Amino acid sequence: MKKRVSACEDREGGGPARRDLVIVITGNGKGKTTASLGQALRAIGHGYRVCMIQFMKGRIYGELLAAEKYLPPLKIHRCGSDSFVMRGNHALVDVEMAAKGMALARAMIDSGDYDMVILDEINVAMDFSLVPVADVISLIRNRPAGVDLILTGRCAPAEIMEIADTVSEVREVKHHYQAGIKDREGIEH
Repeated sequence: MKKRVSACEDREGGGPARRDLVIVITGNGKGKTTASLGQALRAIGHGYRVCMIQFMKGRIYGELLAAEKYLPPLKIHRCGSDSFVMRGNHALVDVEMAAKGMALARAMIDSGDYDMVILDEINVAMDFSLVPVADVISLIRNRPAGVDLILTGRCAPAEIMEIADTVSEVREVKHHYQAGIKDREGIEH
């Protein structure tokens, strides 16, 4: 297990001080969750402990199966139902699952067990008013040293992008849905 590094320490005694980062991956294109998983893979390669909390997702996605089978340092928690959430007309269960996700996010971030926490689809949860933007800002600002955060999902709020260290936008140029090709195991889930 690697030594946790605070925001004021340097890594091996010779490099610059490590600054914990907030990374936002947003936009209308495909690949935001996939990009965060690539970041997780890179971090795990360097000995980081990574946790992903999936908001608004209740299905068993391929990343969950792969992490359980091949990548034990990546813990994935689902906080959503297996049904489509309607903007402006969500069910009480959607609000409850999002609140559960936020409580879990706080617990994982504060636990000292993880160096990186990915809040998958949190931007959509905020856009759909399932999670208050102010709560996510508080979570970001009050996290302990040594925890990088990645927030994914389309429609990232301006306030979140403003306090983030890195914001990447995934832009749709072309999507196979437009040709009538349905979602596919191993591609969408």
